[in-house]
Amino acid sequence: MNKQKCNTAGTVFVLVQGLVAALFPRSSSRFVKKMIGMNFENAAELKPKPAYVRQLRAIGVGMVAAAGTDLLLQSVENTDDESQTDEDTE
Repeated sequence: MNKQKCNTAGTVFVLVQGLVAALFPRSSSRFVKKMIGMNFENAAELKPKPAYVRQLRAIGVGMVAAAGTDLLLQSVENTDDESQTDEDTE
């Protein structure tokens, strides 16, 4: 697998994770609670505070913005590389 495909796959993963956190912060916090429960006792009794849910949503929005920007920049770089290759062959 080449480096460009790995970068794009990682960026898409962050984008999807950010969308889930931004749109469904309570589901995301339940997932985190389930993961914590694998290593700690009484984790099921944890309840997220409203401030945590807001912060989780804000982090999700930031992840979407960062991943979206990265995907846009990757597409611009790809078109620049293709145009330079076309000019070199002419």
